[in-house]
Amino acid sequence: MLREEVEDFSLAVLGAGTMGLGISALAVGHGVPVTLVETDAARARQAPAAVTVQLRMAQLMNALPTDRERGELTVTGSLVGTAGATVVIEAITEDLTLKTKVLAETAALTGAEVPLVSNTSSIPIDELAGHLPDAARLLGTHFMNPPYLISTVEVVRGASTGEATLSAVTRLLGALARKPVVVGDGPGFVTSRILHPMINDAARVVQEGTATAEAVDTLMRECLGHRTGPLSTADLIGLDNLVDSLRVLAERTGDHRAAPCELLLDKVRDGHLGRKTGRGFYDYGKAQP
Repeated sequence: MLREEVEDFSLAVLGAGTMGLGISALAVGHGVPVTLVETDAARARQAPAAVTVQLRMAQLMNALPTDRERGELTVTGSLVGTAGATVVIEAITEDLTLKTKVLAETAALTGAEVPLVSNTSSIPIDELAGHLPDAARLLGTHFMNPPYLISTVEVVRGASTGEATLSAVTRLLGALARKPVVVGDGPGFVTSRILHPMINDAARVVQEGTATAEAVDTLMRECLGHRTGPLSTADLIGLDNLVDSLRVLAERTGDHRAAPCELLLDKVRDGHLGRKTGRGFYDYGKAQP
């Protein structure tokens, strides 16, 4: 990827949660300047250090280019900071009302040609687009965690997504050395529609006392080829994020398998959300970066 191509982009990322930080680190590591918008003051203060930790991890794993200057990271608490962006990626809580509010406000602050990208794991893009004045600007992406390590990105094209939007986001992903796989719209798209109910079933097996989390993951890894095991994957996703996604799937598909099981709900109520809190299905000792 030529330096000149990277310089075409200025990225705004909305939300300094797990995915917002990961996407920001990926972009900065490829030389793309990022404005990270986070309204929670404590999260905003912690964001630069959190991105730095991810950059170090990526360097140790040889997951970022070594011959490129880092992009500048700017953290702000106001959506006004999105005004100069060439692409905006929204990565806030998996909540339709919050996402549509933030996307609509961002649409009013950015140029008509600026793509608006929702990094959602389950909410249909057409639902979000219905709340925007120009639905052609909206596209969905589903980066996997951690974004710097997993190089394939699910790209969701809604019924109204314009060619210019798809082309611009595809170019951005190319500048970030990511491989886009374009799919159609629908609850959970492809990855979450298949994976999340399967994780829910795995948690239900543990809940019923049939097997431990370790046994479930070992069998799924060593017998069925799941690289990390579903419950270890759940801890990486974040059990709160997983429960939100399952609720969206259950509501929009009517699939009873997608209703989050009691074990997942209990862990979320107890604050055991996975790696980010230091405990989920497994004990990590301390919160993970």
